[in-house]
Amino acid sequence: MNKIKLGSSDLLVTPICLGTMTFGEQVDEPTAHAVLDRSLERGINFIDTAEMYAVPTRAETYGATETMIGRWFAKHPGARQKVVLASKVAGPARGTPWIRDGRTNVTAQDIVASCDASLKRLQTEVIDLYQIHWPVRHVPAFGAMYFDPAKDKPVLSIHEQLDTLSGLVKAGKIREIGLSNESPYGVHEFVRLAEQHGLPRVASVQNPYCLVNRTLENGLDETMYRLGVSLLAYSPLAFGLLTGKYDATGTGEGAPRARISMFESVRQQRWGRADALVAARRYNTLARDHGMTPTQLALAFCYTKWQVASTIIGVTSVAQLDEDIDAWGTTLPAELLAAIDAVRWDLRDPAV
Repeated sequence: MNKIKLGSSDLLVTPICLGTMTFGEQVDEPTAHAVLDRSLERGINFIDTAEMYAVPTRAETYGATETMIGRWFAKHPGARQKVVLASKVAGPARGTPWIRDGRTNVTAQDIVASCDASLKRLQTEVIDLYQIHWPVRHVPAFGAMYFDPAKDKPVLSIHEQLDTLSGLVKAGKIREIGLSNESPYGVHEFVRLAEQHGLPRVASVQNPYCLVNRTLENGLDETMYRLGVSLLAYSPLAFGLLTGKYDATGTGEGAPRARISMFESVRQQRWGRADALVAARRYNTLARDHGMTPTQLALAFCYTKWQVASTIIGVTSVAQLDEDIDAWGTTLPAELLAAIDAVRWDLRDPAV
């Protein structure tokens, strides 16, 4: 795999990124370290985490993922220099009273304190890509479809956020900045204000992108292309819907250790919707009809799309990691791509 430059930054990353939000909930520390070992062996140089992980979020597991990664770095002193490390500062509280006492705003001091705490847990002196996990302002996300002006209120401005992140760059605590779960307006404003005030430019945006959620292609992809901002695609397997594991039994049964089966909060969000499962079954059938596994099709779709710089894969075992990496290099013939688009035309984006 050739490395990709993120936006206008100096960061060079592999087109597959290891997502770690399962570490500390579904994945114990020995397994997490085995997955990290194997990802490095397979040539993956990009690791993504966040202060709020593990997921689904609980007070008891807040920060657990970063702590596990930090202990892995401590066990392998040379590993830190081999990877591009990304983490995130949580946005305003979303049912998480254990993060900043559940406040619905984020201050400059919060961002600095969160970065310092992540650095300590990760046992590193610098985070290569520091991302805002979700916007500080009101934005529909995580299954919400519509912007509601009535929910808008004064919060830390984008300019103030950039200024704070600039201070972290100058202090040597972070190298580049990124966004997550952002809208076209947000990306434009972050870039415009950075250019206007000589502040750090956004390198990447981490948003959902998969067969059952292609909303990025409804305008955000053009924004990112024209502004030179890279996409980090998360949930390419739609929380397992696009692996086929739920095809026969539905999202609440049949896979007892899978996230949608284990956690009611996940079932209530976009990935647990009945129409998302209906769409996933259509795509999974397409895969089998073309001699592929559903996982191969779903990952190849992301791996080969021009919009995607790096695809974030989350796993619970070394075997899953190998399966996901092995899908690299799979090509999708034109007739299969046309069939994929036909399904989207019928069912649109049910996991928005």
